[in-house]
Amino acid sequence: MSAPSEKRPSTQPEIDRAAATWVLRRDRGLTAAEQDALSQWLAADPRHGEALALQRWGWDELDRLTGLQTSLGAVPDADLFAPRRARVRILGWTAAGALLALAAGAAFLALPSGTATSPTRIVPPVAAAAPRLLSLERQTLGDGSVVELNRGAEMRLAWTAVERRVVLVRGEASFTVARDPERPFVVAAGGVEVRALGTVFNVRCDPESVEIVVAEGRVRIAAPAAPTNEAPIVEAGQQAVVPVARQAAPARVVTLSPAQLQARLAWQPRLLDFTDAPLATILAEFNRRNDLDLTIRDAELAALRLSATFRSDNVEGFLRLMESEFGIATEWTGARTIVLQRRR
Repeated sequence: MSAPSEKRPSTQPEIDRAAATWVLRRDRGLTAAEQDALSQWLAADPRHGEALALQRWGWDELDRLTGLQTSLGAVPDADLFAPRRARVRILGWTAAGALLALAAGAAFLALPSGTATSPTRIVPPVAAAAPRLLSLERQTLGDGSVVELNRGAEMRLAWTAVERRVVLVRGEASFTVARDPERPFVVAAGGVEVRALGTVFNVRCDPESVEIVVAEGRVRIAAPAAPTNEAPIVEAGQQAVVPVARQAAPARVVTLSPAQLQARLAWQPRLLDFTDAPLATILAEFNRRNDLDLTIRDAELAALRLSATFRSDNVEGFLRLMESEFGIATEWTGARTIVLQRRR
């Protein structure tokens, strides 16, 4: 079986078919190249993570049903499919079709009745002052360097034949720089220049300061008004803060612990893979990686256990899945607070 195409599918059925293919490949084990391809496919569109999660649920649930029939020799209790559990809606083909064939003679599936409707886009009510949930943006530059832009960040390119310059106009971005000794890679932000020396680093431009965190390699930083000999080199695992108001002031460089480094870069998108995890744990992980407060007021609902894979910044897709598949209502109660509760 060939790997799903990296070309972005234009329709939901195409996405579902690709997701089903990835489920089958993950079940038998991915090679390193396939894992990279899967990560790129998931990063290309928030819908991909949702489709993969649904296909995986179908796989896991049908596999569990086959096991129930083998051990019990009877039709499983329909209560297993009540809203408080994972009511399965099988999408696409391949993985779902193969498992349906396996389970057809073993158990009767109590799937939700009626025609499935497209989930409603989750947006805060007009009365709430909550902003729209923005997605992170990933850009691959012409030289192969990769930029991850945090929500609301803006950059522009000012490349020449002798220099690759990126101007971070506002916000925060992570840079994975492709090596090119003939053309230095420089990020300019708030009057501060960050020159990559073959590296992965994060830059945040605030009104009062510019912060640089180096994950791999090293960078040299300088403010135009500072003496050349005061341009420090920041190593992997270090953080530098340069005051914007006083550009001649030296950068303050500190070494971060692994936990501090991880926390500081938590905003960067990652693939979150949950196996039999309580819903409360999943919400806590989304909260840690996004400027949100997802809250549950129902202890039983908080204990609901799920197995799923999501992109860490795909909060909207996660909420749509909760509404469409689990009978959960979402309500904005503040600028950044969303309450999950059982639909009445």
